[in-house]
Amino acid sequence: MATLSIIKNDPWLEPYADAIEGRHQDAINKEKELIAADGSLKAFANAYNYFGLHRTPTGWVFREWAPNATGITLIGDFSKWKEYVKYALKPIGNGVWEIKLKPEALHHGQLYKMLVHWEGGMGERIPAYATRVVQDEQSKIFSAQVWAPEKPFKWKVRRFVPDTRPLLIYECHIGMAQEREGVGTYTEFKDKVLPRIVADGYNAIQIMAIQEHPYYGSFGYHVSSFYAPSSRFGTPEELKELIDAAHEHGIAVIMDIVHSHAVKNEVEGLGRLDGSYNQYFYGDDRREHPAWDSLCFDYGKNQVLHFLLSNCKYWLDEFHFDGFRFDGVTSMLYYNHGLGQAFGSYGDYYNGGQDTNAITYLTLANKLIHEVNRKAITIAEEMSGMPGLATPFKAGGIGFDYRMAMGIPDYWIKMLKEKKDEDWHPTSIFWELTNRRADEKTISYVESHDQALVGDKTVIFRLIDDQMYWHMMKGDDNAAVNRGIAMHKMIRLVTLATINGGYLNFMGNEFGHPEWIDFPREGNGWSYKYARRQWDLVDREELRYGELNAFDNAMIELVSDIYDFQALPVEKLWDKDDDQVLAFKRGDLVFVFNWAPFKSYTDYGFLAPEGEYEVVLSSDNKKFGGFGNIDEGIRHFTQHDELYADDHKGWLKLYLPARTCQVLRYRHNNK
Repeated sequence: MATLSIIKNDPWLEPYADAIEGRHQDAINKEKELIAADGSLKAFANAYNYFGLHRTPTGWVFREWAPNATGITLIGDFSKWKEYVKYALKPIGNGVWEIKLKPEALHHGQLYKMLVHWEGGMGERIPAYATRVVQDEQSKIFSAQVWAPEKPFKWKVRRFVPDTRPLLIYECHIGMAQEREGVGTYTEFKDKVLPRIVADGYNAIQIMAIQEHPYYGSFGYHVSSFYAPSSRFGTPEELKELIDAAHEHGIAVIMDIVHSHAVKNEVEGLGRLDGSYNQYFYGDDRREHPAWDSLCFDYGKNQVLHFLLSNCKYWLDEFHFDGFRFDGVTSMLYYNHGLGQAFGSYGDYYNGGQDTNAITYLTLANKLIHEVNRKAITIAEEMSGMPGLATPFKAGGIGFDYRMAMGIPDYWIKMLKEKKDEDWHPTSIFWELTNRRADEKTISYVESHDQALVGDKTVIFRLIDDQMYWHMMKGDDNAAVNRGIAMHKMIRLVTLATINGGYLNFMGNEFGHPEWIDFPREGNGWSYKYARRQWDLVDREELRYGELNAFDNAMIELVSDIYDFQALPVEKLWDKDDDQVLAFKRGDLVFVFNWAPFKSYTDYGFLAPEGEYEVVLSSDNKKFGGFGNIDEGIRHFTQHDELYADDHKGWLKLYLPARTCQVLRYRHNNK
């Protein structure tokens, strides 16, 4: 095998060439094995068209893979939930069971389950490939539902190409996106929240908790039915309407997909679908995740690969999702799930503790997704930093388009918790935001839903704390609020300005949503008070949340207007820890930050390309909650210095008020 470019480009990986080339060959071998009969991954990943319930020209057909079962019968309201021979499935080989029914046997909207028998037991089960699962409001019991509307959904946007230059993601959760205390719907989101996202300027939404999950408070991470969009938010058609509407507005829709584990529930989930412990999951001590109270897939089984790869294709084909953010990738990559491991050197990624089967699955999933839609977006939520995760497969990588820059929000939390304002050093900030592999694109973010959960704090709450409850009125000159608003803007702009792939914001954080997220549970009296978004706060003109939202809009618009902003080199112009000043250049834009809490500087100079500059964004603008001390109408000209004449650089001198940032655009050479 020729040396893979991932190794050529990073000499530090040379000692681990055998491991990298080995995992690359594993994926090649497994793909050949899987596609031997069908010719391609795209053709192979069609399990959902074969298994599950389907209406055909001659009636209905239902199939289930259940190798340990000794008998399977469909039960439902059509059989008064009793077991009848006429609804019994027959084994047709390779662990597959099948039944064919006449057209009048089943009707759209009816509820059903499987009654599965195995040696020594039996139990009701929801089919693995069920595409619609509903919960009875009184009994709280989940059932599959026959879902076959007479008229197929008609898409308004047949082909959609995401705008990823740069990718600007609005992370959201359908159920908690509404103002009222309760569970929001796909339609409410389409009508009420989507217009806000359009106005805010983001070009993608990343939706959490789509796959059906029994416990709402799991945030969608304990999935039971992998092919069913959660019915608590509405119908499949209503989800399609939301995606279609987003596409009409030029917004890509990314699904938060959970293939790293599954809920332990046996009646609702895959836990013991056919009575065995090792059908979809490991049957030994690897079966249960040690930290998540969930089950771990056995990625070494071809039937499991068939199930999961087909799941990726299903959401792309059936619902027109534009890609996926894969959750819990670190847990998949390592036998120990990455728990308690520091990952301090390259050797930690190639010490034999890597789950080669899971790595092969992720590699093939990325190949398949881009085979189905070459413009699809794949993002890995991964914290260990494994090299090659977001490097193309042909180069020797696993093939994700992006990886989440999970160290950045951790860095901001650490700064806010442990450092005094006067100890915020520009050298540290710049290094943290730009320290990444050259061959991998990342999604940078200040905070996601993780930082907003109960037990943690959002950035705005760490900055202002309970003063938010009393002093967010305009005209209320509160020092804590002024500091919080100033730093909130600076932290977000410097994070966005240094992206090399994309940027992510969790809904509400763009305007400093004050409350944490707490889903209804026994400990809070099953309250929805904190499982919602208080949009009225940003809509009320007398409050200061609108100022933060306006700044977010302005900075998003600034980078959106520059094609391929994320690909422009980040050139540091100045960083001086004593002064707490940072300046860097991207294209024609110069970003300047004065982190000092009390020191303002007049005629602060640093070297920049010779020419004329104009201010295009200032956090100190009054409409953004600033004090208006920066005169944005002044044109700035560099001062010539013969020492730097050969470099065509001069001294750019600016007024830098304390705790402010500004962006200047280079206009032309003033010589």
